[in-house]
Amino acid sequence: MAAEPLFVGGTGTTSSASWQACTSKNRSKSQAQLLCFTIGASHSTDKKNKVYKQLGLFSLKKKIEDAVLRAESLATTALELEEATRIKQEAMVRNYNLWDDPTKSNEVLVKLADSLKVVNALKDLRYKAEEAKLISQLAEMEAIDYGLFKRAYRASLDVSKLLDQYEMSKLLRGPNDVEGASVTIKAGSNGICPEIWAEQLLNMYVRWADKEGYRGRVVDKCCCKNGGVKSATIEFEFEYAFGYLSGETGAHCLINFPNGSFPHEVKTTVSILAKVRGYPHFSSPGTKASTITFLITFYEFVFVL
Repeated sequence: MAAEPLFVGGTGTTSSASWQACTSKNRSKSQAQLLCFTIGASHSTDKKNKVYKQLGLFSLKKKIEDAVLRAESLATTALELEEATRIKQEAMVRNYNLWDDPTKSNEVLVKLADSLKVVNALKDLRYKAEEAKLISQLAEMEAIDYGLFKRAYRASLDVSKLLDQYEMSKLLRGPNDVEGASVTIKAGSNGICPEIWAEQLLNMYVRWADKEGYRGRVVDKCCCKNGGVKSATIEFEFEYAFGYLSGETGAHCLINFPNGSFPHEVKTTVSILAKVRGYPHFSSPGTKASTITFLITFYEFVFVL
């Protein structure tokens, strides 16, 4: 009778050892499977990152090439024209008696300074384009250096920005286009909706200035008790501010598009509007304001009242 407990105990010990061995084996198998899965996932992630990086390099390279090509096709011709203008302005200064007519003298000197500024900007543009092209070529020679490509891309952004500024300066040729500007916004008189719309226009102009890197500040703002603004004035201090913003002068009307409707199916209403006016900061004496052009701004917005 004493042997039975010993025999049973022996059997229990053997079964426990077998169960532990089986559990250890399964655990090792699970760990091995988990390790394989982790390695596979890591390889998959690395592969995706490599693909994304290659796509990013291709995109950067394409943008760099486009900016350099644009600069090469425009900068040389533009520089020749501006150099000719500068030489002409310098000849006028040499041949003109600056003391006879101070007003005319000042005008001639300002034009000469503008010509010199444009020439220097175009030379800087051409230098940056060559820099972007050279860095891009070096990156390819060194087995695609991502850091060099990023540096070339930043240079190409400067090239594109300078080209945009030059082209815009050729378009904005009005008497006061080069000056700074003030923009006034006045809400309509039909309730709170025009006041909310005027505030949205104010925020739109401020965000635009921030996005473009221009200096704009709100110098006057008449707020309403229930939200919105009755009137506001923003000052913009950068070159060609008036040229950019003079086209905003007019009546900006908010039109609500009901669900499922199209613009030609919606009746125009003037109940939700705001008047916008742009003024140059340094207008010449006797300059007449241009005729106000009334604009309709189509803007989808649903009021929640």
